[in-house]
Amino acid sequence: GMEGLSVGSVLLTGCDGGLGLGLLKGLLELPSPPRHLFAACLDPQGKVGRALVGHLARGHQPVPRPSCPLADVTDPNSIKAAVGKVREEVGSAGLNLLINNTGTTRRSTLATETAENMSLVYTTNTIGPLQTSQGFLPLLKEASEAEGQREMSCSRAAIINISSILGSIEVAEAWEERQDICYRCSKAALNMLTKCLALEYGSSGILCVSVDPGRVTPPLEQGMGPVTVEESVRGVLQLLAQLSATSNGTFWDWRGQRLPW
Repeated sequence: GMEGLSVGSVLLTGCDGGLGLGLLKGLLELPSPPRHLFAACLDPQGKVGRALVGHLARGHQPVPRPSCPLADVTDPNSIKAAVGKVREEVGSAGLNLLINNTGTTRRSTLATETAENMSLVYTTNTIGPLQTSQGFLPLLKEASEAEGQREMSCSRAAIINISSILGSIEVAEAWEERQDICYRCSKAALNMLTKCLALEYGSSGILCVSVDPGRVTPPLEQGMGPVTVEESVRGVLQLLAQLSATSNGTFWDWRGQRLPW
């Protein structure tokens, strides 16, 4: 169950709404929440701030105010500033878990797809996670070393890329409902990035995995994914608790099922 996930520090991108905000709340509500939780969002005073106030009002243990200046994962200066802020808080313990959740989409068909859509979505969905992973690598390595010889896990050091079944070339899910070429291509590329990160960072004890949370915006018809964000979050957090060395460089969904690339 969810009590299995116990992680010292987490940085989560894309917290302003939807799944990101849901994951933030889910992490706060774990039986042992992270000591350090960094919510990378555009508006720290907005929904994220209110979620935290609500969390404390319900009598939960306080965690350090999760905010960080990483508003834009496509801006190297923003990432650099966020790395500095996280380092100040976590010190030599490093960062245990980076969840690359920032994503965007543009509705499109093959007939209407444009270079502009393709560039914009790829920049956010693929280049963003690449740059964020590169930036936080030193802190992830420190966490991996601080945890020593423990097996690879999200508690030790991990990068989780929030992907989509729509990026699976083999499954090619929901073509009739939404073609969204720019989104599919960006997520297929993100999955390759996950594999590359796993190949390169695995030797440092850093686990790298792609996860489909089963939620696409706008939602597909019934049966395509979890009914609610809460259900998706519950599934994702259960999955994260179970990932190990054998999962490095693989693709999973919110139900804990392995997905084909």
